[in-house]
Amino acid sequence: MKWTKVVLPAVVLVLGYAGMKGIEASASDKTPAEKIDTRPTVTIDSLTPEDVRVQLSSYGEVMPLETTNLAAQVSGEVQMWNPKLVSGGLVRKGEVLFTVEADTYEAALLSAQANVASAKAQLIQEKAQADVAAREAKTMPNSQVSELYLRKPQVMSAEANLKSAEAQLKIAKRDLENCEVKAPYDALVVSRSISTGDYVTQGSPVAVLNNIESAEITFPVAGFDSRFLEAKTVGSEVTVSDNTISNQNGQGISVKGVIHRDTGIVDNNTRMSYFVARVNDPYSINSNKPVLKFGSYVSVSFEGKVLEDVFRIPQELVTEQKVWTLDEDNTLHSHKVKVVREDSGDFLIQGDFNPQKVVMSLPEYPQNGMAVRVIENTANAVTAKAN
Repeated sequence: MKWTKVVLPAVVLVLGYAGMKGIEASASDKTPAEKIDTRPTVTIDSLTPEDVRVQLSSYGEVMPLETTNLAAQVSGEVQMWNPKLVSGGLVRKGEVLFTVEADTYEAALLSAQANVASAKAQLIQEKAQADVAAREAKTMPNSQVSELYLRKPQVMSAEANLKSAEAQLKIAKRDLENCEVKAPYDALVVSRSISTGDYVTQGSPVAVLNNIESAEITFPVAGFDSRFLEAKTVGSEVTVSDNTISNQNGQGISVKGVIHRDTGIVDNNTRMSYFVARVNDPYSINSNKPVLKFGSYVSVSFEGKVLEDVFRIPQELVTEQKVWTLDEDNTLHSHKVKVVREDSGDFLIQGDFNPQKVVMSLPEYPQNGMAVRVIENTANAVTAKAN
């Protein structure tokens, strides 16, 4: 069958051509494929300039305003010591800490009083004799009258003896008063080295006291923070916090103080300046505020200068001192900015840029002039903005 060998291929070709035309016809009836937007997406937000008060913080150790090595001013046997005169005891200014046997000093006082009385009597006697001599001298020639005859040296000697006796009386009174050793200020007792019956000598140390009327904290201010200090830092209020001690709410304690002085020294190695804060009544014997113990390592925070017209922006949006904005055609542009300060995870910046269209989420590789598509996050959905 030769004709089948010729006809069959022709039929196959005709059918294939017809099928191709049918496919083209059906494809032409469909709508054109939608064009895909391949631009990277970004989000934008506006920034508002604000004035920000700089908050500065540092650390330091709480130390007493002064420490006294208490010593006996008279010698004698210790008769009694205050039960508060123990390590950790708190005593008030003027409170008796211990007493020394006073018999010897009471006798010395009586002797001094007697000497004063005797000296006064002697002076009275000399003055009376001088008056008699002066009256007699009026009837005598001037050549026979001398100062010795008028008893002037005797009167001066009696006056000197009285002053000496009064001085000894003053010393005797002081020594008797010093038999009671009193606290020179409100104090924390650090140590005591005497007991009842001990014999103490004048000048021998008996206890160590810390002044609790005020405490001081010496704290550093780093060089990069120094430019944010107020012109009158001394006298500024500070907050002193100790997070190692918890209050009733389980939080660290805080008390108020003031910056008392600038030490006037910049450390050669660290380039830090040092200030001293002072806290009154750290052991709260005159108030109900939290106790701030000596030796505690605390934080010190206080206010610095006000930064005017700065923008707050998350740190991750500032790369190489640049921020990115959009123009009216939704293309990216970078702007050089000045990072004034870091604050609570943000940067405070200043610069010449459009604060109304700051890019808050950048493409992976942003370029100047890159066209982008802006998306807006709402509470319900994410919608696309058209150009």
